Amino acid sequence: MFEKRLLAAAGKSIRTLYSQDFDLSRLTIEKTKKEIEGDYTLVVFPLLKLSRKNPEQTACELGEALMKELPEISTFKVIKGFLNLVLADDYWLGFLGSNFSKEDFGFSLVTRDEKVVLEYSSPNTNKPLHLGHIRNNLLGYSLSQILKATGYPVVKVNLVNDRGIHICKSMLAYARWGEGETPESSGIKGDKLIGKYYVLFDKKYKEEIKDLMEKGLTADEAALQSPLLLEAREILRKWEAHDPETVQLWKMMNGWAYKGFTETYKRLGVDFDHIYYESETYLLGKDLVLAGVENGALRQRDDGSIWIDLTSEGLDEKLLLRSDGTSVYMTQDLGTAQLRYDEYHPSQMIYVVGNEQNYHFDVLKRALLKLNKPYASRIFHLSYGMVELPEGKMKSREGTVVDADDLMEEMYSTAADMTRELGKASDFPAKEAEKLFEMIGLGALKYYILKVDPKKNMLFDPKESIDFNGNTGPFIQYTFARISSLITKAVSLQIPIVPGLPLSDYSLLPSEKETIKLLMSFPHVLQQSADELNPAIVANYVYELAKTFNQFYQEIPVLKEENPGLRQLRIRLSVFTASVIRKSLQLLGIGTPERM
Repeated sequence: MFEKRLLAAAGKSIRTLYSQDFDLSRLTIEKTKKEIEGDYTLVVFPLLKLSRKNPEQTACELGEALMKELPEISTFKVIKGFLNLVLADDYWLGFLGSNFSKEDFGFSLVTRDEKVVLEYSSPNTNKPLHLGHIRNNLLGYSLSQILKATGYPVVKVNLVNDRGIHICKSMLAYARWGEGETPESSGIKGDKLIGKYYVLFDKKYKEEIKDLMEKGLTADEAALQSPLLLEAREILRKWEAHDPETVQLWKMMNGWAYKGFTETYKRLGVDFDHIYYESETYLLGKDLVLAGVENGALRQRDDGSIWIDLTSEGLDEKLLLRSDGTSVYMTQDLGTAQLRYDEYHPSQMIYVVGNEQNYHFDVLKRALLKLNKPYASRIFHLSYGMVELPEGKMKSREGTVVDADDLMEEMYSTAADMTRELGKASDFPAKEAEKLFEMIGLGALKYYILKVDPKKNMLFDPKESIDFNGNTGPFIQYTFARISSLITKAVSLQIPIVPGLPLSDYSLLPSEKETIKLLMSFPHVLQQSADELNPAIVANYVYELAKTFNQFYQEIPVLKEENPGLRQLRIRLSVFTASVIRKSLQLLGIGTPERM
């Protein structure tokens, strides 16, 4: 990268000018602000003690020295203590000519040794996937693609929470009021049918609590004495004791959920290399907990429950195993972490889980440390913010969530209506039009969610997400389709796109140069996105690239340019831009239509 050469040349120039070595980590090099002429800016204030001159004089003599060291620098401008370097057009043209046809541009060709196990999705089998799950899945899948593109071997895993008290609530409601209903008999997708009974349990439970309180119990007393909740806990105990009837009901209902999840994942465009089930990992977790009691790391109370004491670390005591021997979420997470370490020996285990679980993962790491597990420090919780709607928060128990399947269908319908209204698919055959509407609708959904920094809470507005102007997925997709149309037309006009033809002796116009500069930054953007585990960096970059290209396209003729050399330059610039847009959107799990 030019920045490294510039830094090395600056070090050499400083030694020559001032006869002293200088700690180059103190020298700031950054991209020049758009409103100022220049490509790279050096801040010279740290050099004033060496130069014993004012900032302007110091910047001028360093600029003169750098021009001698680096032929790419054509001139420089000084604004107070800021040295703004202008690179020759031949530098940018050389980069364009060398890289525009490289399919692997920006991607790492070297596989790293650090294997990453990346967990995302982690649904409960008592309800269908909803809008919150969509953010989780999109973040996880996109991160897997970004990490792979930067050379990391990635194992995409999903942990299905298929056991526990929440599952037993749905099972109890179905056993009580289901009357043999099935997905086939009801015409309801399996995961949604189970969710229906989860909501029904909550409704009946609240009615029961109300009745108990009317009989004189407090809210806490009513919750503890609720026959429905006690019966659900008895179902959990029976399940862990392998009661045949209980296990049979559990298998049937979970089978409905798995089938429903698979359909949702397929449409959303996410997948996994390995799926774990809590029902298969919690026993390993129980073994770890019992071993922790034996070696004194954990404490067993008189009632038989097992706890970890973290009060000395500023936290509290955390339950790891109930008095009746049944496990909690933490139990299975301990077991799952051990299993993944044994299977993959990863350098990092990343959990994509909402920020309401920050405390849980803090305890998980500390528990593994107390159990002397070598992989405790390798666990990283990618904590992301909640998704809210204009109407407020969603609640699964009350059935006020935005169902993932319903949302995807709504996005499809909205994309179809808007595309037809704008006349963008009027000549498309029916099947091709349907494929386009799906690509636009899901592209709008994915981009709207992924452009937001994961750490932030976000408000999702479906209407805002589908817009062919502004910072949206459809705008970027339309830019790609526009370039594809241009390239198709160039081929039909028999205008060659020649990789080996050198580009030189042309003066770049501002929008041409700005587009090339953005293309050059793609590898850095990709690496930054991987380092920060933040797909929003790629998302906002590709929007900026599409916006800049559109400005170039509107201002400057491409195919109508009469000068063959300039025409070749602009076609290559278009081809290169389309390639980087396509790769960027692929990293976000978004498709690119050839025409719109």
